[in-house]
Amino acid sequence: MARSWLRARSDEAERMDDAAQGEAAFRSALRDLEFLNRISFGYRPTLRWLDRLVARTGVRSLSVLDVGAGGGDMLRRIDHWGRARGVAVALTGLDRSPAAAAAARAAGTPGAWITADLFDLPGDARYDVIVSALFTHHLPDADLVRFLRWMERHARHGWMINDLHRHAMPWIGLWLGTRLMRLDPMVVHDSTISVARAFTRRDWRRLTAEAGTPARIAWQLPFRWAICTEGKA
Repeated sequence: MARSWLRARSDEAERMDDAAQGEAAFRSALRDLEFLNRISFGYRPTLRWLDRLVARTGVRSLSVLDVGAGGGDMLRRIDHWGRARGVAVALTGLDRSPAAAAAARAAGTPGAWITADLFDLPGDARYDVIVSALFTHHLPDADLVRFLRWMERHARHGWMINDLHRHAMPWIGLWLGTRLMRLDPMVVHDSTISVARAFTRRDWRRLTAEAGTPARIAWQLPFRWAICTEGKA
């Protein structure tokens, strides 16, 4: 039953995507999302990819754009990563929600911030690397294909997507865990929808082929995918 239940991506809306959500509710949800990312090692795939890219290219400075940056927690981890490895990072967060910018500033997120739809950025905008985490499952397939092509054009050295795997086990785990830990109601509501909107390896193969973007598709524990280019010259 579970296999057929999650066979195709859901199009059910997440509350976090609702612009009517107030700033206080949004910030509360972001705090609990950061907690979930921390206990599930959700930052590790992106930071390991940055390690590989720096080792391959030899660069000692990087401009980084985080798309769908939320409260800036990934940018804060990348800032710490850069300091620990002696890599200068110029960080930019991008999120279309004004509440995200306010939450990121309140949390002390370093770098610049852009409140806009990513496709509204200037055509000549370029960054050394573009990353996103738990963002692509918010997009319908057609917009995701467009996003893959967009990153290929706008990233000098490479890009990396870090997102969920659609499967019954994480769905059940999040349904139980978010309730047992009494997390924010928006997180409780959205967590299982996020899994249902997420991707399988077959999805990623189809979508990257449609976009015409060569990419590495790698399984990440627990129940995540890393979709990335491994570094341009």
